[in-house]
Amino acid sequence: MARAAPRLVLGLLVLSLCCDACKKVTFHVPSVLEADTLVGRVNINECLQSAEHISSSDGSFKVLEDGSVYTTSAVSLSDEKRTFTILLKDLQEHVEKKILIDLETDEKKKTRHARDTVLKRTKRRWGPIPSVMIENSLGPFPLQIQQVQSDTAQNYTIYYSASGPGIDQDPKGLFYIERETGNIFATRAVDREQYPSFQIICFASTPDGYSPEVPLVHTIRIEDDNDNAPYFTQDVFQFCVPENSKPGVVVGTVTAEDRDEPYTLHTTLKYRIVSQTPSVTPAFSLHGDTGVISVLSPQLDRELVSTYTLLIEVRDMAGQPFGLCTTGTAVIKIEDTNDNAPTFKQMQYETQVEENRVNVDILRISVVDADEFGAPGSTAVYEIIRGNDDHTFEITTDRNTNEGILCVVKGLDYENAKQRILVIAVNNEAPYMLAPHSQQVVQSTCTVTVNVLDIDEGPVFKPCFFRMYASECDDIGTNIGKYLAEDPETGNSEGICYKIPPGQCNWVNIDEKSGEVRTVRVLDRDLGEVKRGQCNITVLAIDRNGKTGTGTLQVVIQRCDRNYLRIPTTQYTMCRDRKPICLSVGDGDDTSYSMPLVYRVTDRSLGSMWKITQHNEKSVYLSPVGDIPFGTYTIPISVSDSSGRRGISEISVNYCDCVTPSDCGSPRSAGSVTLGVWAILAMILGSLLLLLILITICGCCGAGVMHRQVTDDCANHNLIISNTEAPGEEVMDHNIIPLQTTDQVGSGIKTGDQQTFEMVKGRGHTLESVRGGGHQTLGSVKEGGGQAMVDTCRYSYSEWHNFTHPRLGEESIRGHTLIKN
Repeated sequence: MARAAPRLVLGLLVLSLCCDACKKVTFHVPSVLEADTLVGRVNINECLQSAEHISSSDGSFKVLEDGSVYTTSAVSLSDEKRTFTILLKDLQEHVEKKILIDLETDEKKKTRHARDTVLKRTKRRWGPIPSVMIENSLGPFPLQIQQVQSDTAQNYTIYYSASGPGIDQDPKGLFYIERETGNIFATRAVDREQYPSFQIICFASTPDGYSPEVPLVHTIRIEDDNDNAPYFTQDVFQFCVPENSKPGVVVGTVTAEDRDEPYTLHTTLKYRIVSQTPSVTPAFSLHGDTGVISVLSPQLDRELVSTYTLLIEVRDMAGQPFGLCTTGTAVIKIEDTNDNAPTFKQMQYETQVEENRVNVDILRISVVDADEFGAPGSTAVYEIIRGNDDHTFEITTDRNTNEGILCVVKGLDYENAKQRILVIAVNNEAPYMLAPHSQQVVQSTCTVTVNVLDIDEGPVFKPCFFRMYASECDDIGTNIGKYLAEDPETGNSEGICYKIPPGQCNWVNIDEKSGEVRTVRVLDRDLGEVKRGQCNITVLAIDRNGKTGTGTLQVVIQRCDRNYLRIPTTQYTMCRDRKPICLSVGDGDDTSYSMPLVYRVTDRSLGSMWKITQHNEKSVYLSPVGDIPFGTYTIPISVSDSSGRRGISEISVNYCDCVTPSDCGSPRSAGSVTLGVWAILAMILGSLLLLLILITICGCCGAGVMHRQVTDDCANHNLIISNTEAPGEEVMDHNIIPLQTTDQVGSGIKTGDQQTFEMVKGRGHTLESVRGGGHQTLGSVKEGGGQAMVDTCRYSYSEWHNFTHPRLGEESIRGHTLIKN
C-alpha cells in the first residue's frame, strides 16, 4: 500500500497535466461517514456541460449524473482533510475535465447543556408521507400542504430548498418551500386532469453547502374533485338491426368516458333512455352499466317505422341525482328483410310480335313490393314457368324500375303457331322470410298472351345447314342429293328457284328447279381449295315474289380407291320360293383380288334378318333368316380380301309375293309392310271360309270315289293318272331337284324330260290323306324317300294346285292315261 500511494499520486499528477481543472470544491463532513451517505453536490454542467462519462478517482465515493456525491462504503477520516478527483469526459469531442474535492472534518465544539447528555431516539422526519392537495381548492392561498424537516437540524443550521415540477419547472411557481422551516405551500388551485401529481426534490443543507441528508423525493398528489361531466365518445351513434328481430338481439353499444379519476364514484357511469322517436311502443332497451342496446319489441316492421332515434343520458356518481350527466343520440335503422312477397299489378297481359323477329322487347311487366326499393328483398326475379319449352322467350329485370322485360330470342313462325300463352312467376333475389304472426303467401303469377303477326317471308331451307357426301370416285354429273327450301306460307317447294352465288367452291352445282346437287368436276380432297376434305356452299332460294332465303350446304369429299372391292350387280328380286341370291365381286376374269374374300352384312338389324353362306372363295349366297315380311330391303354388304382392301356395296332385294320374278310388280319397301286390325281380321275370316270350302270339296270327292269303287270292284281295276303334257316352268326349274323313282305302285316314272305321277284309285283318300297311307305318292316321296327341294314354298304350291284342280274327276281328266291292272 505504501508503494501504491506514490503511484496514485503520480497518476493524478499526470492526469492533471493532461486535463483542464475546474474550480475546487470543499465539503465539511463528519469524521465518520456511513455507506450511501450524501457528501454533497457539485455543479457538473458548469465544468463540462457535455459530460458523458463521470467517475471518481476514489473508489469510496460515487458521483451521480446530477452531481451528488455519495459514499460507497463506510469512510473514517483519520486526518482532518481528504482529497479526491471527479473526472468528466466527452467521448465525442475527446475532452476531459476534473473537479478537485476536499473533505474536511468539522472540529467545532458545541457547548452542551446538561440535558444534551441524555440520548433520545426520535422518529426521522426527513421522509414524510406523500402530500395531498384538493383539486380546485378555494384556498386561502398560499396554502400549506406539508412540512419536511431534517433530524440533523438538531446539530446543524439547516436550510431547506426544493426543485422539480411546480417549483422551478412547469407549472412554475405553483409550490415553494420555506428556507428555514421546510413548510411547503401551494400558491393557487390545481386541475387534477391536467396535473394529477407532482414529484419534487427537497434538499437539506448547511450554510456552507454540506448536505447531511440525501435529497428527498416528495410526492404531492392532487385529490380528484368531480368537476368533469361524462361525455359520449361519438356525437351520434349509428346502428342497424333487421326487421322482425327477436327480443334480446343486440343492436349495439353506446360508450361514454369521464376525465375524473378512474375507479372512483366520479367515473362510475349509468346509462338510460330518455326518449324514443317516434314515440310508439318502446322498441329497445338499454343496459344501465354496459350501454348495450337490445331489441325489446318483437314486431319491428320497416314498412311501418324505418328509423328510430333514441335520446340517451349518461350520469356519473353511479347514477345518483347529484352526479353530473350528459345526453347523446343513437339512431337505429331498421334493415329490410324480404317479408313482403312481390305481386303483379295485372293478372292478364296481351302483346304482339311479328314472326321471325329476334331480340326484340315485346312487353314490360310491373310488380308491387312493399320492401325497400333496390334491396335484395324487393328486387324482382321473373321466370317463365309455362309455355316456353322451346326457350323462345326470355325475361329480365330492369334494375331501375324493377319491371320485367319480355324479349323474343328466337324467331316465331306464324304458320306453326299464331299465338303463344306464357305463365310468368315472380320472386325476389333474397329468400322470403315469413314475418311473425303472418300467414304463408302464394307465389304470384300472371298470364301473357303473345299474338304472332304474319308477314310475307322468304323461302326457308330445312335444315338450314345440310351435309352431303361425295366420293373421289364419283363421275362428273353424279347426283349426290337434293337441298330444298320451303315457302313458309304454303309449306311446299313449288315455284322456288335455287342458285349458288359465284365465288364459292366450284365442285358442284344445283339444279334451278329441282334442287338436285351434282358434281361438275372430278373431286379431289387433296387440292388446296378444299379444307379438310370439305367445303361450305351458300345456296340461295328465290320465290315467285323475289324474296330470298339462304342455306348452307356442306359437301364432304370422301376418299375412294378406284379399285375397291364392290359387287357389280346390286338389284335383285326374290319370290316366295326364297331362292338364295348369288353375290360375286367383279367379273369372272378379274384376278386382282387376294383370295379368299370375306362378305359381311354391316347393318346389325338387317344382319339378324339376312344371312350369308359361302359358295366359293369369290362368291356367297344371300338368303333370309326365318319368316320376314315382303318388301324391298337395302342391305349394306362389305367385301374385304386378305390384303386389307375393302369395299361396301348396297344390295337392294325386292322380296315379292310372286312365282317368277317377272310376276312381281313395283317394289314394296319392307319398312312399309304393315297390317291393320281389320286386315288381319279379314285374313282370318278368309282362311276360315277357304277351309270350309276345302272340307266340302273333299267330302264330295270322297263320295264319288266310293261310288266308283263299288261299280268297278269286280274288274279290280286301278286308275293311274299320268301327266302326258310337257313339264311346266316349275318342273323345268333347275333349282328343283327331281324325284327318284321306285318300284312301288303310285311312284313317279321319269321318261326323258317328262315325269309321270301315279295315284291309286278306289281308296277314297285326298292328297293329304294319301300322305299318311301306305302308298308312296308325291307327298310321301317329299317326306321320306326322295331328295329335298331347295324351295319348299314352291313345291307346296304345286301340291296345292294339283290337289285343288277342278278337273280331278275321272271323266274330266285330259292328257292322262287309264291303265288297268
